[in-house]
Amino acid sequence: MQKLDSIATSELILSNRGAIYHLDILPEEIATNIITVGDPERVPEVSKHFDRIEVKRQHREFVTHTGYIGKKRLSVVSTGIGTGNIDIVLNELDALHNIDFETRGIKADLKQLNIVRIGTSGSVSKEIPVDSFLLSSYGLGLDNMLNFYDVPNNIANQEILDAFIEQTGLSTKVAKPYLTACCESLAKHFKEGFYSGITVTAPGFYGPQGRVLRLGLSNPGFIDTLGDFEFKGNRISNLEMETAGIYGLGTLLGHNVLSLNAILANRVTGDFSKNPQDTIDGLISKSIEILSGINN
Repeated sequence: MQKLDSIATSELILSNRGAIYHLDILPEEIATNIITVGDPERVPEVSKHFDRIEVKRQHREFVTHTGYIGKKRLSVVSTGIGTGNIDIVLNELDALHNIDFETRGIKADLKQLNIVRIGTSGSVSKEIPVDSFLLSSYGLGLDNMLNFYDVPNNIANQEILDAFIEQTGLSTKVAKPYLTACCESLAKHFKEGFYSGITVTAPGFYGPQGRVLRLGLSNPGFIDTLGDFEFKGNRISNLEMETAGIYGLGTLLGHNVLSLNAILANRVTGDFSKNPQDTIDGLISKSIEILSGINN
């Protein structure tokens, strides 16, 4: 018989060794300071900056390394692409810390995680050049994932969201947009050397980001519409596939979340980085240096 207030085995799925299903890690194998990257091959590019690594796990596209920089314990986890995967990763990271796997009950004392995405993105502004670094002040989702959750009205700046819907008219052609701010207590450490702006999270790479190969678009002026948006000094800076999901779920779960972007393309000018790996490596190094110096 299912215990009262315990989570069913069909909802919280554990492996034979007691690890969370998709990430395949145990609660003791994950830190409270977590870096997420999309590409599994980028995990060792981050963990090579650790002084020592104590855990290495891989299941499907989810790779986890946990180790130390000095006395600071950190984990780096690959998410794969898109907010569908973010839904898996954020919920399982939270479960590892805040659900008792023995009783299947939610713990009385909840832990707050620091989750920082180090990702790649394309700018939709002429003012944000290729090979620059960008901090997402907001994540604006066009992917519909967060709309499956019970979201309180105070999670978003509704004025900005209403202005976006009015100015773009996209709400009649795509899922209902949602908007969540970054964690300012993390963002304050990343002001120098970073552009900032609203990051739009799309549910795909081609049509949902305004790219045309063989199929036409329902809204051909999509990129220009994003670049033209402005409300009380808030502008849309870039376009990618994960940030809004991280901000939305992370905030709902009570965690500190931040998304940092290496700008590899400018969709307005048509430019793409000539040395994308150098730009990514630069963002990783700068982020690790800052993160390792934050006291928490």
